[in-house]
Amino acid sequence: MSNYHQTDPEFMERFEHFAFDEVVNEEGQQLDDVTRHMAITATLIGCQGIDEFRTEVPRALDAGLTPVMLKEVVYQAVDYLGIGRVRPFLDAVNAILTARGVKLPLEGQATTTMEDRLEKGAQAQADIFGDHMKEAWKAGHINRWLADNCFGDYYTRTGLDLKQREMITFCFLAAQGGCEPQLIAHSKGNMNLGNDKAFLIKVVSQCLPYIGYPRSLNAVTCINKAAED
Repeated sequence: MSNYHQTDPEFMERFEHFAFDEVVNEEGQQLDDVTRHMAITATLIGCQGIDEFRTEVPRALDAGLTPVMLKEVVYQAVDYLGIGRVRPFLDAVNAILTARGVKLPLEGQATTTMEDRLEKGAQAQADIFGDHMKEAWKAGHINRWLADNCFGDYYTRTGLDLKQREMITFCFLAAQGGCEPQLIAHSKGNMNLGNDKAFLIKVVSQCLPYIGYPRSLNAVTCINKAAED
């Protein structure tokens, strides 16, 4: 494993000061430890930062993120990045949890069946975006999949509440870039649930060291647009 303190001491001095001191302790931009690490893990999946993810997961677990919460972040990422980009992160989580003596599989979190996942998924969409979403699945097969798979299979699971799920979705979208229309929509969804503009700015601030300035500034623009609308 690389020892950057020996090979890159000047870089590490500045990076660690910024990421682990200045950003974390910025007045008015602080988050509780669990929320901050949940956002960072989601952001690292979004930007495909697998090596940094392996470094972050033990920190997140030590800070209070439970194995169930961590797994739920990874599972939900499949909806927004696809299994092609998420599989390495699921493998990494399984390896880290197993090394820590956590028995897999974890306890089940599903609350829907194959028969009611569409109905409950559409209700979850309505809970976040408004009652007009109850019928949105009828617009086409992909809209139906969005209701029964994305929301019915994942958003209805226990382990994370709706506010936390909308926050990590915001992180997935902001970190991968190129999803500005969806990022605006999910900024509104976050706000509908009580994750207000100030909170979302805090999330962006705490994740900035992991995705850089361009995508962070784009995310702030989307938050502002959602707040205006």
